[in-house]
Amino acid sequence: MALVFPSHPQVTVTLLVLLSVLSLAAGGKLLVVSVDGSPWFSVLEFLNVLKQKGHEIVVVAPEASLNVKPSENFVLKTYPVTFTQDEMDGSFEKFLKDLFVEGSFLERFIRVRENVKKISETVLIDCKQLLYNKELMRYLEESNFDALLTDPFLPCGVILAEHLSIPSVYFARGMPCGLDSEATQCPSPPSYIPRGFTDHSDHMNFFQRVKNVIFDASSLFLCDFIFEQYEKLASEFLQREVTMLDLFRKASIWLLRYDFVFEYPRPLMPNMIALGGVNCAHKQLPQVGCVLFVTHVLMSFCASATLV
Repeated sequence: MALVFPSHPQVTVTLLVLLSVLSLAAGGKLLVVSVDGSPWFSVLEFLNVLKQKGHEIVVVAPEASLNVKPSENFVLKTYPVTFTQDEMDGSFEKFLKDLFVEGSFLERFIRVRENVKKISETVLIDCKQLLYNKELMRYLEESNFDALLTDPFLPCGVILAEHLSIPSVYFARGMPCGLDSEATQCPSPPSYIPRGFTDHSDHMNFFQRVKNVIFDASSLFLCDFIFEQYEKLASEFLQREVTMLDLFRKASIWLLRYDFVFEYPRPLMPNMIALGGVNCAHKQLPQVGCVLFVTHVLMSFCASATLV
Protein backbone atom coordinates (compact mmCIF):
# COMPACT_ATOMS: atom_id res chain seq x y z
CA MET A 1 0.00 0.00 0.00
CA ALA A 2 1.46 3.35 -1.03
CA LEU A 3 2.11 6.07 1.52
CA VAL A 4 -0.24 9.03 0.92
CA PHE A 5 0.57 12.42 2.49
CA PRO A 6 -2.30 14.64 3.65
CA SER A 7 -3.42 17.22 1.12
CA HIS A 8 -3.02 20.14 3.55
CA PRO A 9 0.40 21.76 2.86
CA GLN A 10 1.07 22.70 6.50
CA VAL A 11 0.49 19.12 7.70
CA THR A 12 2.72 17.76 4.93
CA VAL A 13 5.59 20.10 5.85
CA THR A 14 5.25 19.18 9.54
CA LEU A 15 5.48 15.48 8.74
CA LEU A 16 8.55 15.99 6.58
CA VAL A 17 10.26 17.97 9.36
CA LEU A 18 9.48 15.23 11.91
CA LEU A 19 10.83 12.54 9.61
CA SER A 20 14.01 14.56 9.13
CA VAL A 21 14.46 14.93 12.89
CA LEU A 22 13.97 11.19 13.39
CA SER A 23 16.64 10.43 10.82
CA LEU A 24 19.08 12.76 12.58
CA ALA A 25 18.33 11.12 15.94
CA ALA A 26 19.60 7.76 14.69
CA GLY A 27 23.09 8.49 16.00
CA GLY A 28 24.39 10.60 18.86
CA LYS A 29 27.68 12.30 19.67
CA LEU A 30 29.56 10.66 22.53
CA LEU A 31 32.57 11.96 24.45
CA VAL A 32 34.73 9.27 26.11
CA VAL A 33 37.12 9.87 29.01
CA SER A 34 38.27 6.38 29.94
CA VAL A 35 40.61 4.78 32.44
CA ASP A 36 43.72 3.48 30.72
CA GLY A 37 45.07 -0.03 31.18
CA SER A 38 42.99 -3.21 31.06
CA PRO A 39 39.62 -1.40 31.42
CA TRP A 40 40.24 0.20 28.04
CA PHE A 41 39.79 -3.12 26.21
CA SER A 42 36.23 -3.42 27.54
CA VAL A 43 35.57 0.20 26.56
CA LEU A 44 36.99 -0.42 23.09
CA GLU A 45 34.65 -3.37 22.56
CA PHE A 46 31.75 -1.17 23.66
CA LEU A 47 32.77 1.69 21.34
CA ASN A 48 33.04 -0.61 18.33
CA VAL A 49 29.40 -1.60 18.78
CA LEU A 50 28.32 2.04 19.22
CA LYS A 51 30.12 2.97 16.01
CA GLN A 52 28.22 0.26 14.14
CA LYS A 53 25.00 1.81 15.46
CA GLY A 54 25.89 5.10 13.80
CA HIS A 55 27.16 7.09 16.78
CA GLU A 56 29.95 9.65 16.50
CA ILE A 57 32.63 9.08 19.11
CA VAL A 58 35.43 11.31 20.39
CA VAL A 59 37.99 9.87 22.82
CA VAL A 60 40.12 12.16 24.99
CA ALA A 61 43.40 10.71 26.28
CA PRO A 62 46.89 11.87 27.35
CA GLU A 63 49.75 11.63 24.88
CA ALA A 64 51.43 9.00 27.09
CA SER A 65 49.05 6.08 27.52
CA LEU A 66 49.23 2.31 27.94
CA ASN A 67 46.58 1.07 25.54
CA VAL A 68 44.61 3.99 24.09
CA LYS A 69 45.60 4.11 20.44
CA PRO A 70 44.05 5.71 17.32
CA SER A 71 41.21 3.80 15.67
CA GLU A 72 38.96 4.20 12.67
CA ASN A 73 35.95 3.87 15.00
CA PHE A 74 36.56 7.11 16.90
CA VAL A 75 38.33 10.46 16.82
CA LEU A 76 41.24 10.57 19.27
CA LYS A 77 42.06 13.89 20.91
CA THR A 78 45.30 13.89 22.92
CA TYR A 79 46.84 16.46 25.24
CA PRO A 80 50.38 16.80 26.66
CA VAL A 81 51.23 15.60 30.19
CA THR A 82 54.23 16.05 32.47
CA PHE A 83 55.16 12.35 32.88
CA THR A 84 56.84 10.14 30.31
CA GLN A 85 55.65 6.86 28.83
CA ASP A 86 58.38 4.90 30.68
CA GLU A 87 57.43 6.42 34.03
CA MET A 88 53.79 5.51 33.58
CA ASP A 89 54.60 1.96 32.41
CA GLY A 90 56.78 1.41 35.49
CA SER A 91 54.11 2.61 37.92
CA PHE A 92 51.41 0.37 36.47
CA GLU A 93 53.70 -2.68 36.32
CA LYS A 94 54.54 -2.29 40.01
CA PHE A 95 50.88 -1.83 40.88
CA LEU A 96 49.84 -4.99 39.03
CA LYS A 97 52.72 -7.02 40.50
CA ASP A 98 51.84 -6.03 44.06
CA LEU A 99 48.22 -7.08 43.58
CA PHE A 100 49.28 -10.74 43.47
CA VAL A 101 51.59 -10.64 46.48
CA GLU A 102 50.07 -12.53 49.40
CA GLY A 103 50.09 -11.36 52.98
CA SER A 104 47.93 -10.37 55.92
CA PHE A 105 45.03 -7.97 55.62
CA LEU A 106 47.11 -5.13 57.07
CA GLU A 107 50.02 -5.78 54.69
CA ARG A 108 47.77 -5.93 51.65
CA PHE A 109 45.82 -2.87 52.77
CA ILE A 110 48.96 -0.74 53.22
CA ARG A 111 50.48 -1.97 49.96
CA VAL A 112 47.34 -1.26 47.93
CA ARG A 113 46.89 2.09 49.64
CA GLU A 114 50.40 3.25 48.76
CA ASN A 115 50.19 2.07 45.15
CA VAL A 116 46.76 3.61 44.63
CA LYS A 117 48.04 6.84 46.16
CA LYS A 118 50.93 7.01 43.68
CA ILE A 119 48.74 6.25 40.68
CA SER A 120 46.08 8.67 41.89
CA GLU A 121 48.65 11.47 42.18
CA THR A 122 49.85 10.78 38.63
CA VAL A 123 46.33 10.69 37.21
CA LEU A 124 45.40 13.84 39.16
CA ILE A 125 48.20 15.72 37.40
CA ASP A 126 46.95 14.23 34.13
CA CYS A 127 43.43 15.47 34.92
CA LYS A 128 44.65 19.00 35.60
CA GLN A 129 46.43 18.99 32.24
CA LEU A 130 43.13 18.08 30.58
CA LEU A 131 40.83 20.49 32.38
CA TYR A 132 43.15 23.48 32.00
CA ASN A 133 44.05 22.85 28.36
CA LYS A 134 42.26 25.86 26.90
CA GLU A 135 42.41 24.79 23.27
CA LEU A 136 41.06 21.30 23.96
CA MET A 137 38.39 22.56 26.34
CA ARG A 138 37.22 25.07 23.74
CA TYR A 139 36.84 22.24 21.24
CA LEU A 140 34.87 20.12 23.72
CA GLU A 141 32.60 23.01 24.67
CA GLU A 142 31.79 23.79 21.04
CA SER A 143 31.22 20.16 19.98
CA ASN A 144 27.78 19.83 21.63
CA PHE A 145 28.12 16.25 22.85
CA ASP A 146 25.00 14.31 23.79
CA ALA A 147 26.61 12.35 26.62
CA LEU A 148 29.93 11.47 28.26
CA LEU A 149 31.13 7.92 28.89
CA THR A 150 33.67 7.48 31.68
CA ASP A 151 34.92 5.26 34.48
CA PRO A 152 34.24 7.11 37.76
CA PHE A 153 37.05 5.26 39.58
CA LEU A 154 39.34 8.08 38.40
CA PRO A 155 36.78 10.87 38.23
CA CYS A 156 38.24 13.37 35.77
CA GLY A 157 35.46 12.52 33.31
CA VAL A 158 32.89 13.06 36.06
CA ILE A 159 34.14 16.62 36.57
CA LEU A 160 34.22 17.26 32.83
CA ALA A 161 30.62 16.07 32.38
CA GLU A 162 29.48 18.51 35.05
CA HIS A 163 31.37 21.35 33.36
CA LEU A 164 29.87 20.56 29.95
CA SER A 165 26.39 20.04 31.47
CA ILE A 166 25.81 16.77 29.63
CA PRO A 167 24.50 13.41 30.90
CA SER A 168 27.16 11.01 32.13
CA VAL A 169 27.23 7.24 31.63
CA TYR A 170 29.51 5.29 33.97
CA PHE A 171 31.20 2.19 32.55
CA ALA A 172 32.77 0.67 35.65
CA ARG A 173 33.85 -2.59 37.23
CA GLY A 174 33.18 -1.21 40.66
CA MET A 175 33.86 1.68 43.02
CA PRO A 176 36.01 1.63 46.15
CA CYS A 177 34.36 1.96 49.53
CA GLY A 178 30.91 1.23 48.12
CA LEU A 179 30.57 4.71 46.66
CA ASP A 180 28.48 3.35 43.78
CA SER A 181 25.88 2.07 46.25
CA GLU A 182 25.99 5.28 48.27
CA ALA A 183 25.69 7.51 45.20
CA THR A 184 22.68 5.57 43.87
CA GLN A 185 21.16 5.07 47.35
CA CYS A 186 21.35 1.32 46.74
CA PRO A 187 21.14 -0.90 49.85
CA SER A 188 24.52 -2.52 50.60
CA PRO A 189 24.45 -3.87 54.18
CA PRO A 190 27.92 -5.02 55.33
CA SER A 191 26.28 -7.74 57.43
CA TYR A 192 25.27 -9.55 54.21
CA ILE A 193 27.48 -8.33 51.34
CA PRO A 194 31.21 -9.26 51.56
CA ARG A 195 33.72 -6.42 51.56
CA GLY A 196 37.10 -6.29 49.88
CA PHE A 197 40.09 -8.06 51.46
CA THR A 198 37.86 -10.24 53.68
CA ASP A 199 37.94 -13.38 51.49
CA HIS A 200 34.36 -14.04 52.60
CA SER A 201 31.55 -15.42 50.49
CA ASP A 202 27.90 -14.44 50.80
CA HIS A 203 27.57 -17.28 53.37
CA MET A 204 28.99 -15.81 56.57
CA ASN A 205 28.63 -16.79 60.20
CA PHE A 206 28.14 -14.24 62.96
CA PHE A 207 31.84 -13.56 63.60
CA GLN A 208 32.52 -13.20 59.89
CA ARG A 209 29.71 -10.66 59.64
CA VAL A 210 31.24 -8.68 62.52
CA LYS A 211 34.61 -8.80 60.75
CA ASN A 212 32.93 -7.62 57.56
CA VAL A 213 31.48 -4.59 59.35
CA ILE A 214 34.91 -3.71 60.75
CA PHE A 215 36.52 -3.99 57.32
CA ASP A 216 33.78 -1.81 55.88
CA ALA A 217 34.71 0.98 58.30
CA SER A 218 38.41 0.70 57.39
CA SER A 219 37.65 1.36 53.73
CA LEU A 220 36.94 5.00 54.56
CA PHE A 221 40.67 5.51 55.07
CA LEU A 222 41.30 4.11 51.60
CA CYS A 223 39.02 6.58 49.83
CA ASP A 224 39.53 9.86 51.63
CA PHE A 225 43.01 10.52 50.29
CA ILE A 226 41.98 9.53 46.75
CA PHE A 227 38.90 11.68 46.28
CA GLU A 228 39.81 14.57 48.58
CA GLN A 229 42.24 15.89 45.96
CA TYR A 230 39.65 15.54 43.21
CA GLU A 231 37.08 17.40 45.31
CA LYS A 232 39.52 20.29 45.64
CA LEU A 233 40.25 20.23 41.90
CA ALA A 234 36.54 20.03 41.02
CA SER A 235 35.66 22.92 43.31
CA GLU A 236 38.41 25.10 41.82
CA PHE A 237 37.57 24.21 38.22
CA LEU A 238 33.77 24.45 38.56
CA GLN A 239 34.14 27.55 40.78
CA ARG A 240 31.81 26.26 43.48
CA GLU A 241 32.08 23.89 46.42
CA VAL A 242 31.26 20.32 45.41
CA THR A 243 31.99 16.83 46.69
CA MET A 244 32.70 13.84 44.51
CA LEU A 245 29.67 12.09 45.96
CA ASP A 246 27.51 14.99 44.76
CA LEU A 247 28.88 14.52 41.25
CA PHE A 248 28.55 10.72 41.33
CA ARG A 249 24.87 11.10 42.18
CA LYS A 250 24.27 12.88 38.87
CA ALA A 251 25.12 9.83 36.76
CA SER A 252 22.34 8.84 34.38
CA ILE A 253 23.32 5.18 33.99
CA TRP A 254 25.80 2.86 35.70
CA LEU A 255 26.97 0.16 33.27
CA LEU A 256 28.66 -2.46 35.45
CA ARG A 257 31.25 -4.70 33.82
CA TYR A 258 30.24 -7.96 35.46
CA ASP A 259 27.52 -10.58 35.33
CA PHE A 260 25.16 -10.93 38.29
CA VAL A 261 25.39 -14.73 37.95
CA PHE A 262 29.02 -14.69 39.05
CA GLU A 263 28.65 -12.03 41.74
CA TYR A 264 27.32 -12.19 45.26
CA PRO A 265 23.55 -11.71 45.44
CA ARG A 266 22.98 -8.03 46.15
CA PRO A 267 20.51 -5.29 45.25
CA LEU A 268 20.88 -3.08 42.18
CA MET A 269 19.04 0.14 41.40
CA PRO A 270 17.11 0.58 38.12
CA ASN A 271 19.90 2.68 36.57
CA MET A 272 22.57 0.08 37.45
CA ILE A 273 22.88 -2.44 34.61
CA ALA A 274 25.17 -5.48 34.69
CA LEU A 275 26.81 -6.15 31.31
CA GLY A 276 27.75 -9.82 31.55
CA GLY A 277 30.38 -11.04 29.11
CA VAL A 278 31.63 -7.63 28.02
CA ASN A 279 35.16 -8.58 29.13
CA CYS A 280 35.15 -11.86 27.19
CA ALA A 281 36.35 -12.56 23.66
CA HIS A 282 33.57 -13.55 21.27
CA LYS A 283 34.46 -17.13 20.40
CA GLN A 284 32.25 -20.01 19.32
CA LEU A 285 32.19 -22.71 22.03
CA PRO A 286 32.30 -26.39 21.01
CA GLN A 287 28.90 -28.07 21.23
CA VAL A 288 29.78 -30.16 24.31
CA GLY A 289 31.55 -27.26 26.01
CA CYS A 290 28.61 -24.98 25.27
CA VAL A 291 26.15 -27.38 26.91
CA LEU A 292 28.35 -27.68 30.02
CA PHE A 293 28.78 -23.91 30.20
CA VAL A 294 25.05 -23.21 29.91
CA THR A 295 24.33 -25.88 32.54
CA HIS A 296 26.83 -24.29 34.90
CA VAL A 297 25.33 -20.83 34.38
CA LEU A 298 21.80 -22.09 35.00
CA MET A 299 22.87 -23.85 38.20
CA SER A 300 24.63 -20.70 39.39
CA PHE A 301 21.59 -18.62 38.56
CA CYS A 302 19.28 -20.96 40.47
CA ALA A 303 21.60 -20.87 43.48
CA SER A 304 21.70 -17.09 43.38
CA ALA A 305 17.92 -16.83 43.07
CA THR A 306 17.48 -19.17 46.03
CA LEU A 307 19.74 -17.01 48.18
CA VAL A 308 17.86 -13.87 47.22
